Amino acid sequence: MTPIEEFLTEIDRRWTPVTPGKIPLRVIGSAALMLQTEYARGTKDGDVLETEAITPAIKERLLSLAGKNTDLHRRSGMYLDVVTQALPFMPQRLVFHDVAKLKALKHFSVHALDIVDVVVSKLKRFNLSDMGDVREMAGRRLIDHKRLVKRFEEAVDRFSIDARIEDVPRVIKNLHRVERDYLRVPESRITLPDWLEDR
Repeated sequence: MTPIEEFLTEIDRRWTPVTPGKIPLRVIGSAALMLQTEYARGTKDGDVLETEAITPAIKERLLSLAGKNTDLHRRSGMYLDVVTQALPFMPQRLVFHDVAKLKALKHFSVHALDIVDVVVSKLKRFNLSDMGDVREMAGRRLIDHKRLVKRFEEAVDRFSIDARIEDVPRVIKNLHRVERDYLRVPESRITLPDWLEDR
């Protein structure tokens, strides 16, 4: 069992149910990659996307059980973070996959964000860890280029409705770096509003 699987299993073991049925945990970021592949690297956080199922009360309980500076964080070296859906650079409609290896959990159902959607979400920050994650997925031939561009454009559309559109020219440069250096394909033409084209 991988560290992220052990971490989520321990959360499940320590959880006291407050509602009937399983609570869906939608895992994003590098943890989602590790739940779907043999890829492994050190990570401190397991990001879970905030959903209707994670009510304020459940979120508070999750963070008090497995968030920063909890006993579980100290024991495992990992902590849980609940990320609001409005923050990451991602398409509006996300694709998640059931994590079969964690089907036996009693209180949670774990769903990992699709690999291509994870890659898109990493292009805004694109720090050294993000670059390493994307390079690994490219090296394993897990990034379909056409789908990457399509999902990227959908994320741009989502960002275009607010002030974050100003970040997009920089994010496009990161996409081009992935295309050029990791996938070895020509850079895609991404259409932007005229006033952003020269930024």
